Amino acid sequence: MIASVDRSHLSGEVYAPPSKSYSHRAILITALGAGGLVRRPLISADTKATISAATSLGAEVSLKDGDLSIVGVNGSPEAPEDVIDVLNSGTTLRFVSAVAALTEGAVLTGDGSIRSRPNGPLIQALNDLGATAFSIRAGGRAPLVIRGRLMGGLAKLDGGVSSQFLSALLIACPLSQGTTTIAVQGELKSKPYAEITLDMLNEAGASIEVSGNDYRIEGGQSYSLPEYDVPGDFSSSSYLLAAAAVTGSALRIRGIRPSRQGDSAILDILDRMGADIEWNKDAGDLRIAGSSLFGVEVDASQIPDLVPTIAVLGSVAKGRTIIKNAEHVRHKETDRLQAMAQELSKMGADIRERPDGLEISGGALKGARLSGHHDHRIVMALTVAGMVAGDTVIEGAEAVDVSYPGFFQEMAGVGGQVTLE
Repeated sequence: MIASVDRSHLSGEVYAPPSKSYSHRAILITALGAGGLVRRPLISADTKATISAATSLGAEVSLKDGDLSIVGVNGSPEAPEDVIDVLNSGTTLRFVSAVAALTEGAVLTGDGSIRSRPNGPLIQALNDLGATAFSIRAGGRAPLVIRGRLMGGLAKLDGGVSSQFLSALLIACPLSQGTTTIAVQGELKSKPYAEITLDMLNEAGASIEVSGNDYRIEGGQSYSLPEYDVPGDFSSSSYLLAAAAVTGSALRIRGIRPSRQGDSAILDILDRMGADIEWNKDAGDLRIAGSSLFGVEVDASQIPDLVPTIAVLGSVAKGRTIIKNAEHVRHKETDRLQAMAQELSKMGADIRERPDGLEISGGALKGARLSGHHDHRIVMALTVAGMVAGDTVIEGAEAVDVSYPGFFQEMAGVGGQVTLE
């Protein structure tokens, strides 16, 4: 699918899409317990992959009136009868690989992007904890073969790679046979996502002791999440906010309340850049008015999913924007640092790729024909760029289905000049 984007002026209001991060976790944690109701989850290609995986492990999942009703497996997932295909969802691959170590065995694979992403630290941790886990390809890349059972023990994780590995173990290890200690080596990147996992497991009744970078988990536990309301998503809302900021428009985003989401940092970033933001946290009512933007320095170690959005903001802001500590962004659906540098350069941006980030000198963008790199966040960020540049064509626009299926329709609903073909 191709998206053609022209200069736009936005107005009106839109509801924040549900959080993908919370939806993945709510679906899997509920499925591993007795079951329950997940209210207003994100239904996208990624979360459908988690629903399908949960079903393969023995849960029953049905969608009615926008909510998911789940009959869980009570801590005893079944070995799937077929290969689990996670499609393009790295979260599903990592989380379900750990859960599969509670069964007699499973094989997991995904699309070309998934099969290029490394999983070595998780494979090593599962083996250290008594399971048998290996990749049939070099570098720990899918397809992955996992056999249980998790017995407990000590697992060490490199904190600089992906917090998804830690979250995967946190979800699975309370259901293992023995006590587990997870020792994170160095600073944990994307830590807010691990904190989301801990919060939700705690709400479900799991007991996890945290001491610095060490996580101690007693085995033989059970947990249950009988009802869970998924909050609005800051990651997806960042494109709406950025679009208003770069086009000098005003938007109201409803249904977005405080949560553990690290990507709520987009509000501080936009405020520092000069946008006018008002947020009624209790009402979940967020208003933004765009104005002249100014370059800032951003440490992206905890907010990797915001990097494409910040790159676009920096490309139109006055002065210099520096994105640093973002080397882990190279291991997403694509190398997002390289992709954003490449595509924004086509639009005339003065952007330089650094080993751990981007350095951007803002100016005027011009329309161009761009590649979405089969990456939902690249496509949405470039759409924002197109709204200020005009005459922009983005190939591979269907990638938005991964996290925000209604993105183009909602943008058009508030004045975005976008056509699809």
